[in-house]
Amino acid sequence: MQTWAKWTVLLVLAGLAGVYAIAGSPLALAVLGLQVLFIRRRSWWLIALQAAAAYGSVFVFDTSVGILGFVAGSLLLTRSWPLALVVTGSALLLGPADPVISMVLIALIVYGLATMLDRIQEVTAARLSLAMTAAAEEQLRIAAELNKSLGAALDTIAASARKGTPDVESARHSLSEARAAAVGYRAMSLAPELTTAKGMLIAAGIATDVRIRHTEPLGPAGALLATVLREAVTEIVRRRAASRCVIESATEDGTVRLSIAHDGTPSATDEFLADLPAQVAAAGGTLTTGVDDNAQVLVEVALPGTTLPDPPALSSKLSTAVLAAVLVGFSAKALLLAGSWWPLPLLVVIIVIHLRSIEGRHPIALIVMGVLTLAPIPVFEQAWLVTTGFLTGPLLLALRLRAAVPLVAAVMAVVGVTGLVIGLPYPLVVNYTVSTLVTGLVIYGLFTLARLDRELSAARDGLARSVVVEERLRAARDLHDLLGHTLAAILLKSELARRLEPERARAELDDVLAMTEQAMSDLRTVSGERGRLSLAGEADSARSVLAAAGIEVTLELGHGMLGTEVETTLGAVLREAVTNVLRHSSARHCAISTNAHDGEVRMAVRNDGAQAKPIRRGSAGMGNLTTRLAELDGRLDLARDGEWFELAATVPTRSWVPA
Repeated sequence: MQTWAKWTVLLVLAGLAGVYAIAGSPLALAVLGLQVLFIRRRSWWLIALQAAAAYGSVFVFDTSVGILGFVAGSLLLTRSWPLALVVTGSALLLGPADPVISMVLIALIVYGLATMLDRIQEVTAARLSLAMTAAAEEQLRIAAELNKSLGAALDTIAASARKGTPDVESARHSLSEARAAAVGYRAMSLAPELTTAKGMLIAAGIATDVRIRHTEPLGPAGALLATVLREAVTEIVRRRAASRCVIESATEDGTVRLSIAHDGTPSATDEFLADLPAQVAAAGGTLTTGVDDNAQVLVEVALPGTTLPDPPALSSKLSTAVLAAVLVGFSAKALLLAGSWWPLPLLVVIIVIHLRSIEGRHPIALIVMGVLTLAPIPVFEQAWLVTTGFLTGPLLLALRLRAAVPLVAAVMAVVGVTGLVIGLPYPLVVNYTVSTLVTGLVIYGLFTLARLDRELSAARDGLARSVVVEERLRAARDLHDLLGHTLAAILLKSELARRLEPERARAELDDVLAMTEQAMSDLRTVSGERGRLSLAGEADSARSVLAAAGIEVTLELGHGMLGTEVETTLGAVLREAVTNVLRHSSARHCAISTNAHDGEVRMAVRNDGAQAKPIRRGSAGMGNLTTRLAELDGRLDLARDGEWFELAATVPTRSWVPA
């Protein structure tokens, strides 16, 4: 998407500059090239060269002052944006009102396109770091929940065991809390329950179609939906009267819906649902059973879902604002050429239709736009030719290219023929014809970038939500597989110790103490705490994350055996390095390597997405890593070679601590 966005911006800018190149200014190509460079690297010397090329084009080749809009647009992207007003003032002194309007429009278009491209790059870079942050926050929340309940209970059990008194009630309560927490974490995602239900039905010989269209996490609604699903599927399997079942979930308008339909016979009563209708009603939802229009037995439940934030609408608002300025600007040009206010009502209608059906996807609006754009040409002639771009933009947005391109070419042909018929000079006919395409490209570019931003924002937020779900499912698995078994053993030993005489009970309570320590360790694991890191494991994780971001990874590990402290420290360095690659670069390739030589182990992370900015050695992340390495008499080295950036950590062998 990011590449497509860059090509869209380049296409629009090339169209704008092409108008002046066709008009006879070779310097327009230099202005275009400098504009593309400036969008990538915001440097004042580029603005200076661009200004020289633009003003040179005006004075040497007698180009319209509209070309100065590129300079003003570049200035709008800097802190010295008031200088854009100086450029506008110079345009007013050098040219008439018509090209000055074009100059202002070009400045706004350059600013809008560059700002939205920046936004898309930021969203792209932030999507994985946001997911990592969401996972970390979820781990902290899970740790706080579990430490508050289970941690305190384990402390109580251990204290009682030391006193020689088994605390059976606390052990039973802890096991119940762990099981409830596991169910609650699992209930955040309905997908595993749907998979289990499908497996049960297929095992019973029932053809099953599961259609998952809901958005996770579901929040408290998940547990209740899972319960309804289990009871309904259990009833279908028990009755063995169905041959086909369709289970469908969906999220719409803040409500999550689940339906289970099958071709069996309906139950005489709804006893299998027990008190679920009352629970659903108490949660603000509805639970209905019956037969649908296709004679399918249906169980359907609807519950209020978790309200998720809408993706940021910055680019949509900006694109709409810039489009409005373009429409108003070209309308002003039409009024100036007409020398009358008579076309104003038609222009207002066109602007309103354009902004209300912004992407031209409504056929009726598109037809009306075509009529209002082409029909008045015989009446207003030259003045109305500047509005034909209002039609080519919606055509490009609404139709596939194979249909849009011929129609856009037809509109351009109408403009060219009309210009020749009414006797306009040949250069002016070419200008109007090309401007028809360029205006359409501007409209297309603005809203293509806005659409890409919306899609990327939604994908980023969806990734963060899925990471939270995965983290909670991991916690549920660990609660069941690790802590659940340990707590069950503690309960068993505590009950046994209560029944035995003191001497034999002492041995059982010693086991309870050991198990409690193991349970505390399991609790830390469930909470996501990691006291030690595996460099090989972190390297595999880094390769997976970078590959998910579309970055080609080369991994070469030659460090051999390492001690615990060295391996953990280098693992932390690798995490920070990968985070920086994702957040602060536009890398396409990344190389991770380790080697041991002359009493030192060296780890290097290289990527080809270095930005043209000074290396930040004093940032919080780099400072933390430098401190951790210094504790092992190691060092951190940062270097840049062209587009390649390297982070290297070196630790001497004498600082190794045996694992």
